[in-house]
Amino acid sequence: MSTFSENIRNILKIEELRARVFFTIALLIVVRIGSHITLPGVDASVLSSAMRNQESNTLFGLYDLFVGGAFSNAAIFALGIMPYISTSIVIQLLGAIVPFFHKLQQEGESGRKKINQYTRLGTILVSLLQAWGVSVRLLTLNANGVSIVPIEVQGLSFTITTMIILTAGTMFMMWLGEQITERGIGNGISLIIFVGIIALFPSSIIDELQMVNSGARPLLVEIIIWGLMILIVAGVVVVTQATRRIPVQYAKRVVGRKVYGGVTQYIPLRINTAGVMPIIFAQSLMFIPSTVFTFFPESEFVANLSGYFNYTSITYSVIYGLMIVFFTYFYTAIAFNPKDVAENMQKQGGFIPGIRPGKPTSEFIDNILTKITLPGSFFLAFVAILPAFMINFGITSNFASFFGGTSLLIIVGVALDTLQQIESHLLMRHYDGFMQSGKIKGRIGR
Repeated sequence: MSTFSENIRNILKIEELRARVFFTIALLIVVRIGSHITLPGVDASVLSSAMRNQESNTLFGLYDLFVGGAFSNAAIFALGIMPYISTSIVIQLLGAIVPFFHKLQQEGESGRKKINQYTRLGTILVSLLQAWGVSVRLLTLNANGVSIVPIEVQGLSFTITTMIILTAGTMFMMWLGEQITERGIGNGISLIIFVGIIALFPSSIIDELQMVNSGARPLLVEIIIWGLMILIVAGVVVVTQATRRIPVQYAKRVVGRKVYGGVTQYIPLRINTAGVMPIIFAQSLMFIPSTVFTFFPESEFVANLSGYFNYTSITYSVIYGLMIVFFTYFYTAIAFNPKDVAENMQKQGGFIPGIRPGKPTSEFIDNILTKITLPGSFFLAFVAILPAFMINFGITSNFASFFGGTSLLIIVGVALDTLQQIESHLLMRHYDGFMQSGKIKGRIGR
């Protein structure tokens, strides 16, 4: 405890780091405030009653988890940051198959700025589409026959107003995320999702305690559940940190009076190089069918079709798991390029013992990366679909979603990345990090 308090004091001593931390906290507070401001025209009291009757183990309940309860509150931040993430996914996919976007990705900073502009424009379009779906859903919700949107408010004006406000809310959150990334600590977009998930932690604990107090679940069973959850958390942390190190030998070179090389270093290949991004990518795309289904609330065919995309259905779990495996390889290919690593090693006079420099080295690294990524992708898929099975065994949806699955992976990944950035600031100024070994590793390694 004394070590932790000393680390906090060290953070407060560094003016730049202190300013970044407080700036990040201030913007995250703004996000939480916006998650409780109800849309104009929505009766908050009727909304509360209507949401109590809604099933929390549906895809809408999962979406609500990502936006920190803003969706169930019909708040101005109800869409969260998910439209931006969905658009980013599409842009990155286009970069792999469309020459125009691939060329932009190769143009450095200027190309990145253009891609950001296209991403923002795409975010507006996706937000408008999803906001339209939300407005249709709000008009169909009721509590005891009383609509949450009064009759006198319903109409085209309510739909247009809702679309504009929700879209503006998403763009404002996107801007807040960018500000956190540039002037704060950690990745802003990830932290916004992180805080939204953490905000629902107390209610999930209360739900579990109420089940034990009411006798609906024996205390021994609850203890076993907590034990399993702790094991899952430990497994996620281990897999997130696990690496396969490849030795690289640097030949000894003498330049003047100085001797370079002659040492062995290691390339750390992470089992989970992609981190939590495959989960976020796959989840964002899985929200698209449910958004489309909201446009046809009276259709029996759509109602039957939506059953296959229910959060707890086998079909949903299979599709979701396969998408996670795909995006794990896809994002790993983007984040780590074996060809570039091999070229840099060759330029610096480094080589892997027993492997020829150049293309053979690139192929060797790629082969190892492919092999270690496979179990990592399967583990991500398993943990992501685990809550669906836990819900079927009677565990409350909030508790299951928090301690197993997408939310857990996001919490662990974002927390480690943020701690890594804080530790880097501390070590740069000759302070001890959060761990005495100074080896906290985020998704990008050290």
